[in-house]
Amino acid sequence: MQNQFKALTLSYKKTPIAIREDVVLNEIACKNLLDKIREFTEAQDVLVLSTCNRTEVYYTSGKDLSHEIIKLLAIEKGFIATKRIQPYFRHITKHEEAVQHLFRVALGLESQVLGDMQIMNQVKNAYQWSADAGMAGPFLHRLLHTVFYANKRVANETPFRDGAASVSYATVELVEELTNHLLNPRVLMIGVGEIGANVCDNFRKSSIDNITIVNRTHRKALELAQKGSAKTAYWENVWEEMKLADVVISSVPGDCFFISRQEVEKQDLHAPKFFIDLSMPRSIDSELEQLPGVGVYNIDTIRSRTTEAMEMRLAAIPQVQQIMAESMAEFQNWTREMAMSPAIQQFKNRLEQIRQQEIARYLKKLGAEEKELVEAITKNILNKIVKMPALELKAACQRGESEALLEGLSALFDLEKETA
Repeated sequence: MQNQFKALTLSYKKTPIAIREDVVLNEIACKNLLDKIREFTEAQDVLVLSTCNRTEVYYTSGKDLSHEIIKLLAIEKGFIATKRIQPYFRHITKHEEAVQHLFRVALGLESQVLGDMQIMNQVKNAYQWSADAGMAGPFLHRLLHTVFYANKRVANETPFRDGAASVSYATVELVEELTNHLLNPRVLMIGVGEIGANVCDNFRKSSIDNITIVNRTHRKALELAQKGSAKTAYWENVWEEMKLADVVISSVPGDCFFISRQEVEKQDLHAPKFFIDLSMPRSIDSELEQLPGVGVYNIDTIRSRTTEAMEMRLAAIPQVQQIMAESMAEFQNWTREMAMSPAIQQFKNRLEQIRQQEIARYLKKLGAEEKELVEAITKNILNKIVKMPALELKAACQRGESEALLEGLSALFDLEKETA
């Protein structure tokens, strides 16, 4: 199964969100798809990775199984016709391209937010599910551990993961900085549109966990709060909740809801407090900063932080690519050595067969001690004979020249039938 690794991928780059929603798989669905692929195809070393931005299946097979896998995915999602989703899938059939694609995805080079740290955890989860399902063989184990080591090098040797490159993550990072002197700071999240929901999602990865969510449609606030440890309050109590909060984050458009200086003074809210405005048009009065102890930050402040982080990450791409190239070369050497191992074993078995045939002719004439001595001597000779071509083949693997030597070894000792 050497050099037969493939990838089936659908991502945000060419796929509208409606299609991505149709094929996204939760943990149970990923595990179910693994089971279906094992039962109905010949694929080995299968990895099923699904996030809000991509759904991918990596596998090893001599045949292109993209049609079968897409059909199994559709069945898992509850629909039979695949014509609507099929055009959005890209199938990478070349071994090295599929390996490279997995590296790029796992390291964050293919992420919507460059250098996204969450994707590596998602890859690790997918790997665990594959291992649990018995679908991860020596090839996939080695590949994933090489990817993990490359990721560790990227984190330690480059600034590719430094700073917050998304608005939602940068918002949480700003809140952490503003409240690092407070014990259990209270955060009020007003509005749970796309950006508000993303901020709440990122707070689940933060040490700040005293979050209250307010939304005009209370059901949406409840649904979001239930994903983490946040609390909710009704929209009519929004001003009372503001009095209790240390940080107020608003993602409600200013033409729907506005926190004016006059209203803040009327409600007596201007104790030490931070307001973060993620709205467009703005929903927090910039004049609030004139009140004692009040700080106001808007979307431009946040985007400035993300721009700096993005520039730093873009500049680090060549370093990441170099680490990736080195890791892929190391993995390629390992796969060549794996391809060589069966031939070496066949060579050793053939010599062992000759050894046993020859000593069998004389052992009947020897005593017990002599038999033991002959066994030891001939085995040592065999091992030393095997060692030299094995070392030479390993060196040839490093140079990428092992194929000719393998063919010569197979021809000399009639190994072709056995290795095939």
